[in-house]
Amino acid sequence: MASRIRRVDYFYTTVRDEPGEAYRLLSTLADLGINMMAFSAVPVGPMHTQLTIFPDDTGRLQRIAREAQLRLDGPHPALLVQGDDRLGALAEVHAKLYEAGVNVYASSGVADGRGSFGYVIYVRPEEYERAAEALGV
Repeated sequence: MASRIRRVDYFYTTVRDEPGEAYRLLSTLADLGINMMAFSAVPVGPMHTQLTIFPDDTGRLQRIAREAQLRLDGPHPALLVQGDDRLGALAEVHAKLYEAGVNVYASSGVADGRGSFGYVIYVRPEEYERAAEALGV
């Protein structure tokens, strides 16, 4: 598999920075049958953490979150790159965005240790369509 790039949605919630907060959210989502493509936790100030989830089915998450009274902010657009882990793979993606004049304001990625990688790209809402077009999605 070369690289596959697709449009994705993400949702986030901000919690107190305490042990078990990510576990509570992730176990609740699993119990509700929500499958995720990605997840991140990032500190926001000294006492809070932003938990970000990328569901594989946005509509399903929205319905279930509403029923379960989960407070999630979103959906927000992002781009998900998945592919074969090879030298220069991310540079090629960034080159296309640079050539289109798109600024990547945040990103996060990981190699799985078996030859594949996943990479989430955040661009400003006003640049999202241009970024998607530059990446062919």
